[in-house]
Amino acid sequence: MGCDGGTIPKRHELVKGPKKVEKVDKNAELAARWKYCALSQEKLKRPIVSCELGRLYNKDAIIEYLLDKTAERPNAEAVTHIRGIKDVKELNLTDNPEWEGERRNAKGDRYEDIHCGMFICPVVGLEMNGKHRFCYLQTCGCVFSDRAMKEVKTEICHKCGDPFKEDDLVVLNGTKEEVEKLREKMEEKRSKAKAKKSKKSKAAETVSTPSESKDDTHSPQVDVAGGSSLQNGGESSQSAVAGPSGSSSSSKGSKLSSSSSNKRSIQETEKSEAFKSIFTTHSSAKRTKEQTSNWVTHTPYHF
Repeated sequence: MGCDGGTIPKRHELVKGPKKVEKVDKNAELAARWKYCALSQEKLKRPIVSCELGRLYNKDAIIEYLLDKTAERPNAEAVTHIRGIKDVKELNLTDNPEWEGERRNAKGDRYEDIHCGMFICPVVGLEMNGKHRFCYLQTCGCVFSDRAMKEVKTEICHKCGDPFKEDDLVVLNGTKEEVEKLREKMEEKRSKAKAKKSKKSKAAETVSTPSESKDDTHSPQVDVAGGSSLQNGGESSQSAVAGPSGSSSSSKGSKLSSSSSNKRSIQETEKSEAFKSIFTTHSSAKRTKEQTSNWVTHTPYHF
């Protein structure tokens, strides 16, 4: 059976059993979620932002994604719900004094604590390394541990003093159930904002339409009044030229004069003085005898 040379095969070499399920290292998983950007997979560095689902990103990576959404990225599914820069909040984090950065174990001659976090809770002092539950406030962006929020119950931020509500709390890197609840909350919030925006647009349209209709109703009166005065001047000149021979024109003039007498003059309306001064019936358009000239131009004024 091929066992040349005196080799003795074992059972696992001849019989293939079921493959073992590969388990993910918990330490590596926590480091990937709390120390690396969820979009670019690079190390987190300030400024750090978070979405409404509690994921951590580098702000530079989010801006690059928003500028060019067609580019291929390793984890683009994690940011499909981000529409603009307003959908993320810059976090106000507290540095960990024990964090030394990349220089902490350059020689490799001392113990390296993998669970040491870059940031801590400003109230309790817990490290933000994934072992403890952390959340941030959507109003100011300050980050606290869940233990601090439970022990010190208040409606004012512990760090900056801004007021907040329970709905403003967002869990960072929560479980699947918590992420689903945050997603439902996000969709509900966006639907309410959309409905409110549509109501405002409808109200603006209803306000604009009556004002337009009023302007339309007033403008013909002004035109008619101005036209009536011009028509009256034109009829008087035509009657002076035509004389007794224009019987038909005189009858038309009498009809127009009777119709214009029913309409009030533009000077009797409640318009402004600047608007009334446009017409020749205004007092500023009248001239005294000293101002009148001795000759007649092509546009004479008859008062």
